[in-house]
Amino acid sequence: MTVNDIVKKAQDEMNKAVEFLRQEFRSVRTGRATPALVDTLRIDVETYGSSMSLKELASIAVTEGNVIIIKPFDPSTLKDIQRGIEKSGLGINPQNDGKMIRLPVPPLSGERRNQLANHIKQLAEQQKVAVRTSRRDANKSFDAAKKAKTLSEDDVERGEEQVQKITDEFIKKIDKLTEEKAKEIMEV
Repeated sequence: MTVNDIVKKAQDEMNKAVEFLRQEFRSVRTGRATPALVDTLRIDVETYGSSMSLKELASIAVTEGNVIIIKPFDPSTLKDIQRGIEKSGLGINPQNDGKMIRLPVPPLSGERRNQLANHIKQLAEQQKVAVRTSRRDANKSFDAAKKAKTLSEDDVERGEEQVQKITDEFIKKIDKLTEEKAKEIMEV
């Protein structure tokens, strides 16, 4: 393996961690109604005998600024969708009228805002750990290449510096995403 191969692999893994964090942040409630709040929820559908994401089962729209409307493609899945939303821990009570489900998104209390802020910090820290793990794996690869004498000490040192620089960049990206999401959550 060359220095560039090891660096590229570490960079790809770090990028996946940041993208995963972005997806996780999409599903964290901010007090505004958005389809991203529920579109990735996994719903156990008894009639199909499987688990599917909500966006595969229904159309999702926002009306009146704070109400999410969920219209199932198959009306027989309505009860399953309602059950899935109730089990999800979103803290929103679904209102079923027999044809669609309405999710009124209430404003967040100060206490709930603080809980969500702490939650996103925990999510961010998990992804920082993933980034650092990628760095550690890259450094192990450099050490192995040095022992096998496939890379010179100078190449290994240069590669480790590159990986550290990339790690710092990705940690900054995670911090920026976390700061933006915390600001969004704390907005009243």
